[in-house]
Amino acid sequence: MPTATTPARAALAAPPLPAARGPLSDGLFAALRRPASTDLDRPLPGGRSVGDPWGEDLQLALYACYELHYRGFAEVDDDAWEWSPALLALRARLEAAFLAALRRAVGEPPPLEQLLAELLAEPPDGDGPSHHLLSTGTREQAREYLAHRSLYHLKEADPQMWAVPRLPNPAKAALVAVQYDEYGAGRPERAHAELFAGMMADFGLDPAYGAHLDAVPAPALAVVNTMSLFGLHRALRAALVGQFAAVEITSPPGAARLAAAFERLGASPRGTLFYREHVLADAVHEQLVRHTVIPPLLAEPGAAERDIAFGALAYAHTEDRLAEHLLTTWRSGATSLRTPLPEE
Repeated sequence: MPTATTPARAALAAPPLPAARGPLSDGLFAALRRPASTDLDRPLPGGRSVGDPWGEDLQLALYACYELHYRGFAEVDDDAWEWSPALLALRARLEAAFLAALRRAVGEPPPLEQLLAELLAEPPDGDGPSHHLLSTGTREQAREYLAHRSLYHLKEADPQMWAVPRLPNPAKAALVAVQYDEYGAGRPERAHAELFAGMMADFGLDPAYGAHLDAVPAPALAVVNTMSLFGLHRALRAALVGQFAAVEITSPPGAARLAAAFERLGASPRGTLFYREHVLADAVHEQLVRHTVIPPLLAEPGAAERDIAFGALAYAHTEDRLAEHLLTTWRSGATSLRTPLPEE
């Protein structure tokens, strides 16, 4: 069982490569285990078709490509592979397919002001994972929920950090203020990623970075891939701001439900601190994002308003897909993960 010191130790290690889920990820992982110099002149897998943009194979391959810009993998030569032309060419094809799928799913965004107002007004008859966990969810379902969310929350705020140098100075200053809180406001032990790791340990889960990647299915991968896609492309910086605005606007009510749900399911104070922290912090953050980050972007020439709205809707769509997956499997009595979690 994880110990109280596990999260800090786990934060230092790069995870192993996961198991492949199809020809794309299989060929990619085989290549990543070799020296990058041997693959520069030959294409990586995929051919002309990359398959279902929402499928397990593409989402895992894209996630692995992005991870080379975060923590990397234990058996991969990060220095050689992160900017390998062959890998970037493959990533570009995967991104193009995924971005096109997001645009098709979202359609033409409504006016930004209307969209933000809709996000602020939580429906009274909400029926999402936090509602389920609060009312009838089990401790095992809460553990599964944490495993899904660990792919982002163990690197919380990192994708959004890429937007900072690409924003006008007033927006940059406000976003850095938000990020300062996300990283613990000068106290490393209060960084949100550390609080999440502590919550995982409280639920008997391995809090090591990437420990649950093999178990997490495509809908959860797509949520994180959307953030990385927006963060790594300057042309999508406004979409990343829209994604971040949607997170901060919608987070407080759900965080309050999850804190109450986890307390009901036997969590200690350590097991609810992450979500209790977000109830107040994100209420402040959404004000900063809406009133200080977004306006300078709108003042720039270009299509920032449409891109911000697209980013918010793309985030909402991936979250809806994940919520549908969670609720469908839980209500059928099945696990929402690809493989069951180890017992506590």
